[in-house]
Amino acid sequence: MSATLEKMTQEQTPSERWSKPVQWYRTPIEPAVLKKLHERSDAFGWLQTLGYLGTLVLTGGLAFYSTGRWPWWATVLLTFLHGTCYAFQINAVHELGHGTVFKTKPLNVFFEHLFAFLGWINHRMFDVSHVRHHQFTLHPPDDMEVVLPVKYYIKNIFKFGFFNPLHMKWAVPETLRIARGKFRGEWEEALFPAGDPAKRQNMMNWARFVLVGHTLIVVGSIVAAFLVHPRYLMIPLLTTLAGTYGGALFLSLNNTQHIGLQDNVPDFRLCCRTILINPVAQFLYWHMNYHIEHHMYAAVPCYKLGQLHRAIKHDLPPCPRGVVATWKEISSIVDRQDKEPNFQFAQACPNPRPKDIDQRRPAGLQPAGA
Repeated sequence: MSATLEKMTQEQTPSERWSKPVQWYRTPIEPAVLKKLHERSDAFGWLQTLGYLGTLVLTGGLAFYSTGRWPWWATVLLTFLHGTCYAFQINAVHELGHGTVFKTKPLNVFFEHLFAFLGWINHRMFDVSHVRHHQFTLHPPDDMEVVLPVKYYIKNIFKFGFFNPLHMKWAVPETLRIARGKFRGEWEEALFPAGDPAKRQNMMNWARFVLVGHTLIVVGSIVAAFLVHPRYLMIPLLTTLAGTYGGALFLSLNNTQHIGLQDNVPDFRLCCRTILINPVAQFLYWHMNYHIEHHMYAAVPCYKLGQLHRAIKHDLPPCPRGVVATWKEISSIVDRQDKEPNFQFAQACPNPRPKDIDQRRPAGLQPAGA
């Protein structure tokens, strides 16, 4: 299913559950330029995917090798570095799920499965939800993957970004819940109705696979620690438990995408945020810092989003440069929302639509910037 996510996004007709499609504004691009941007490349796909996977192997391998050989603080630092890189699994799953990273479709499917397993991610569930997120971005109840207002503060990055034991407290029970076929909440019930057991079975099978696979990693590592060397106890820490530490960089980037912006507007420039960051962070983030561009033209491969940005930047709002500048802006918005719950920040667009507020905005909600 993941290989057809892009096709689903473009062709799927909303069911009775969904409102009529949003008439999205997209910055006009010359057809020849857009066609070039849509071209996928196995070569660039390998560079991004194997580059990221190789980073995980390198950081994890160094942390494993250093255990018992190098000073303890070196192992701690290397392990934290590994966790910092490992935290971006969901971004890998997201891009591969769009089916745009590789030109060869089975490669997208294989690596999406791999990263989903490593990151305790039910990609089959995420793919279905994410189709709706792109069709109806921030138009509840048609999109409930992201619902505004999102309350997230800089202090949360420090609270959960270095050590976050809640990750496994969430990942294991949630995976176990889906494995048992327990679906709950309005969004899950809408996406996977009880009347479609085959659709639910797909999610359940993957959840069971993840549980069995990680159990085998833990048990195998314990056996190897007794029979070979205690160093093998590091393997679960570097795989199964890697989401519990080192997430600060991921949290500081991933949480910028929609927070504080507008919902119920048919303009991605008003409900998504593009930020400019250094090449290393951009690589780990799978280029999702270009978030307006990604939503406008979801079929453009992630490694070409920089080119797309340069092609349409004349029509984009000002883009914060760097994580610090971005969170200064977000903090001021969130602080104001604490005092004015209906406030939403209106990004300044060079060429605003004649009608920025979609007709489905709930009655009584204050327009952004009012």
